Amino acid sequence: MADLAIANPRAPKRPAARRSNFELYSWLFMRISGLALIILVLGHLLIMNILDGGVHRINWGFVAGRWASPFWQFWDLAMLWLAEIHGGNGLRTIIDDYARKDSTRFWLKILLYVSMVLILAVGTMVIFTFDPNMPAN
Repeated sequence: MADLAIANPRAPKRPAARRSNFELYSWLFMRISGLALIILVLGHLLIMNILDGGVHRINWGFVAGRWASPFWQFWDLAMLWLAEIHGGNGLRTIIDDYARKDSTRFWLKILLYVSMVLILAVGTMVIFTFDPNMPAN
C-alpha cells in the first residue's frame, strides 16, 4: 500500500539562509559613535569658540600649533572619521528606506560610498600632511 503520510507543509525544504548581523552592528555603531561625537564636537566647540578669546584667535598659526600635537591630530581625525561614517550610515539607511527601485538604490549608494571615501581620504591627507612652515598668504 502506498505511503499516505503527508509531509509537514511548514517544514523548510532547504536550509535557511545565514543571516548577517550587519544591521545590528550598524545600529550599535550609530549609538556609540553618536556618544563619542558628542564629546568630540562639544570639546572642539569649547576649545575653538569659547576658551581664550574664541574665534578671534583662530588663524594659520593656531591651526599649525594645534596640529603639531599628535593628540589634536588624533582628535580631529577621530571627529572626521566618526562624523563621516556616522552620517554615511544614516544616509545609507535613508536610501534603503526611500529608494524604490533597486537600480536607484544601487547608484545612490555607489555615489554615497565614493563621496565618503574621497572626503575621508582628502581630510586625512590634510591632517597628516599639513605643513606649519608653509607661508600663510
